[in-house]
Amino acid sequence: MTSARVWALVLAACVGIAVEAAEEKFFTPEKDRLKSPAEAGAARDGEVNVLLIGDSIMGGYFKGVQKELVKEANVVRHPGNAGDTRNGLKRLDEWLGDTKWDVIHFNWGLHDLCYRHPESKAMGHRDKVKGTISVPIEEYEKNLETLVQRLEKTGAKLIFATTTKVPEGEPGRHAGDELKYNAAALRVIEHHGIPVDDLHTLSAGFSPEKFSKPGDVHFSGSGCGDLAKNVAAVIRMHGLRKAEPRTETRDP
Repeated sequence: MTSARVWALVLAACVGIAVEAAEEKFFTPEKDRLKSPAEAGAARDGEVNVLLIGDSIMGGYFKGVQKELVKEANVVRHPGNAGDTRNGLKRLDEWLGDTKWDVIHFNWGLHDLCYRHPESKAMGHRDKVKGTISVPIEEYEKNLETLVQRLEKTGAKLIFATTTKVPEGEPGRHAGDELKYNAAALRVIEHHGIPVDDLHTLSAGFSPEKFSKPGDVHFSGSGCGDLAKNVAAVIRMHGLRKAEPRTETRDP
């Protein structure tokens, strides 16, 4: 085996470890995780390149969106779980890379409004009784404004997805808090004139079998399928065009 091949294998292993670490910090169900970094996809020249940014909910509908748009666009996601807006501020440039994205469909929210306590035994140390909020709503709104300003610099068509329903009985999240965080997000999104993919309204109408289990924010295969169809339809409606060329402006 050549030294180049050895280093390639080492690099692939390191990337895989990084993906697993990200998934560990911000929980993603096994069925919704990437099995390898290659499953995230990659931009392709001459095609409409769509980037999905989000948490484990995006992980659940990602492959469905790929299938829905397979003849219309090349759908890609970042490795791991986007987590909260603090994590987004740290890693957004890494996820964007140097690709000229045509469409970026994005969400942050569920991890921002989550309460955690270091002694909690629940996955991700969730505890809405003794824990503290991950990202207060005022900071969330400020962080999202910064993230949107960075996303706008890409020249891509942006689409914001509202945060999905928090069911009663979720150990680290208060049902209804997503409405408050969505309201804060929409103040930012509407100010920038960005189209909205209202996944909250869709998920709020789901029957129990659309969720993975009672008190869980994640969705069953059927629920993920419905989300994927909606995401694809909104991308098709607002985003399936090549991004406008960047133009430089100069003072006269």
